[in-house]
Amino acid sequence: MVLWGSEHGPVELNMGLGIWVWFYGAGHDRVGLGQAGFVPSFPPPCLSFPPQMKTWVCDSGQKLEIFIPFLGKYRPFSGRCCQTCTPKSWDGFYHKQLSSLGFRNAIRVTEEDTRYRGWLVRRVCGFLAVWDWKVPADTPGDLPARICRSKRVRDVTTGRSRGSRGDGESHRRWKEKILKILAEIQAPLSLLMLRLFHWALLKLLNRLFLSVQLHRGQLEMVLRAARTPGVPLVFLSTHKSQLDGLLLSFLLFSQGLGVPRVTVGGQVCSPRLRALLSRLGGIFLPSRMEQTPSNRDEGLPGAVLATYVEEVLRSRQPLLIFLEEPPVALRLSAPAREWMALVYRAMRDGAVPDVLLVPVGIAYDMVPGGLHREGAHSGRPLGLGACLWAAWQAMRRNLGCARVDFAQPFSLQEFAAKNLIRQSCTGKPLEEPLLPTVLGTCPSQLDGKKVEIWSPGPATAAGLEAEEEILLTKLGLHCLSDSVACSAVMAVGITSALLLHKHREGVFLSRLMRDFAWLLEEILLRQRDVGFSGQLRALVQHSLVLLRAHLTLYRLSPIGDILVVPEASAETLRELAHHSAAILPVFASEAVGACAIHALLLEMLPFLGATVGPSGIVLSQDELLRKTLELLRLLPPNLLGLQPCQPLDCRSQDIVDKLLLCGLLETEEPESERWVCDLAPRPFCKRRPWAGMDFTDSDSDSEDEVPKRCFKLSEPQGSPGFLLFLCRLLNPVLRTYAKAVAFLDRPSWPQPETAYVEALLQFLAEEGEFPNRSVALSSLQTFKEMGVLEEVRTPAGPLLHLAQPFRSSASQGKLEAFIQQFTQP
Repeated sequence: MVLWGSEHGPVELNMGLGIWVWFYGAGHDRVGLGQAGFVPSFPPPCLSFPPQMKTWVCDSGQKLEIFIPFLGKYRPFSGRCCQTCTPKSWDGFYHKQLSSLGFRNAIRVTEEDTRYRGWLVRRVCGFLAVWDWKVPADTPGDLPARICRSKRVRDVTTGRSRGSRGDGESHRRWKEKILKILAEIQAPLSLLMLRLFHWALLKLLNRLFLSVQLHRGQLEMVLRAARTPGVPLVFLSTHKSQLDGLLLSFLLFSQGLGVPRVTVGGQVCSPRLRALLSRLGGIFLPSRMEQTPSNRDEGLPGAVLATYVEEVLRSRQPLLIFLEEPPVALRLSAPAREWMALVYRAMRDGAVPDVLLVPVGIAYDMVPGGLHREGAHSGRPLGLGACLWAAWQAMRRNLGCARVDFAQPFSLQEFAAKNLIRQSCTGKPLEEPLLPTVLGTCPSQLDGKKVEIWSPGPATAAGLEAEEEILLTKLGLHCLSDSVACSAVMAVGITSALLLHKHREGVFLSRLMRDFAWLLEEILLRQRDVGFSGQLRALVQHSLVLLRAHLTLYRLSPIGDILVVPEASAETLRELAHHSAAILPVFASEAVGACAIHALLLEMLPFLGATVGPSGIVLSQDELLRKTLELLRLLPPNLLGLQPCQPLDCRSQDIVDKLLLCGLLETEEPESERWVCDLAPRPFCKRRPWAGMDFTDSDSDSEDEVPKRCFKLSEPQGSPGFLLFLCRLLNPVLRTYAKAVAFLDRPSWPQPETAYVEALLQFLAEEGEFPNRSVALSSLQTFKEMGVLEEVRTPAGPLLHLAQPFRSSASQGKLEAFIQQFTQP
């Protein structure tokens, strides 16, 4: 943004966030504080610099001093792979200078992106650039013949052709079946259609978004991985909307990574749309595998699909798998597990020596099409006309900016070897079940059904052994947490979190800007990146413009400020909750710790006097760890965006350490031990600190001599109400869990899982809660692991039964009270 001019031309001031301009004049006091207007621009390579003042003199003689607050020298480079599961991949394809390479707007195409120059080129540069994009790898021309000759397919066909007459006629019929199944999976790519479609998609993306940002360092890291000889790339992405597949396909094609094969999940498409997507790179599960397979035909479609995935990986075409379904966030979908099982089998059977997995995170200011709403997914097939109508409706809205992040690639072979060894060494996790704590029973009376990782049912990954099923589930949840961890936080998410969890009754714009800067700095200090840059006032105004349908603004002339008031409606709360959900994984550990502190304070409240303030309360480390473990056992790791490979006891200790680091807790040392390590003389102290110490030898190793660690509550400097804010981040999740307990006596048992989830969502809507399908499914997962609900296999399908201990209202009341102790009213 140009603020003024000089003899050397205009001066561009887009160096970071929160640039405050102080106006000084000769012989005058400070006139005022202001910021210039702005539309969010491309993020620069460095977010801001250490605190400094810079002075320029403008034409009018005024001195302009610009103060840039300290938020770190460079933007944090998030998305490193896990050192526990993939230690060898930690240094692969990564360099310290990658974080300083800056950003680029992927949908901004100029004549510099073409081989030509001139006036006419500038008008048609988009078409020329798309026409020059290369396809490094493509499907082999003899793919059908390769699939027919593969050993897996021949074994199925010869096993079923025994005893039949007419070998030539039988071979021809089997070949027709194989080609028909292959046509359901994919279609040959049409390069002309690809280029025309991506040119139109480039125009559409420029109408939808102000910018689509890519980190040049992340892109360089992926390009290095793509040059690894003989090893294909598989991208594992979060799924926010139905536009994600087209967007990622466009980005990978435009950056020289080839045309990816994009897996289409559970969305049912019409025949015309399916044919179009197949020609553009989409691949589908065969229709017999999408539905309940029959005993007669389930072998051949599975063999053709497995062989097809092997050939795609051998030809080194990039494969894109979506880990979620758009209505359900932070939960691994069944089609994703099926596609990942096929990739793992290809590596296990030696079709490729290894596979490099690249987690991908997508972040939007506003999700295109509003497909995050719970009613957006229906059983009707998605047609081509519906897609065009959704694109037309989206072009009439301002969707803001988008950001795509690539995490560090890691080796599938290394991950599998590391986790299989760990499973054989450790066996079943020895975590204490949560049910005895809730009901007050002896832990030995239960069978310890609680496991740390939710494993899929027998219908998914059916050909794998039990250990490999657990491995695939760990891999999927791990990649999902990595994709969430590398996703940038958008400005709308920060503003929505502040309006929902801190200023629901309304806030002045000046206060909202200060809190925006505070929350931004807290996010950056936790090594999480943001998807924007620019002046603070312009960023907040940009967020308010996108949320204007759910806000009311009042201009208060006497005080020169604006009052921002969210509307008191269920739609507004749901919209703000959806946008602010991106903040929870950033503060998940601290939020769990804050809710544990709240539960401890509720236990101590009857024993505290009226004069005792929060600073006078001392918390025991053992009690704090106990409460933290209870909450961690209640909430699945994927719901919080935490890595599933970390044990619960290590995770709880890490949470306490983070509470100390952020300033919510202070170590309380006993009076007798404060000077043990400090031998400096004290004024007005006649005795030396070591005078009362015993240096005699002692063989006593009694545990009573080990002092217990205690903490005092503290308020971080510059962060008022931080503890309450963290508690409210988890409030929607915990309230949904509590309402799910109250719902247990409503349905008639037994009933199918899908019917239970739909009835629970309707009950939550009637109770005024956010009907979040992801949280409802997570509560169902927790209840099955705890033993509240039992799943019984029947010929008609699995049915849910209410367990015997929870058929009484007393047990349900105990479970509801256990959950409500962590909630903030």
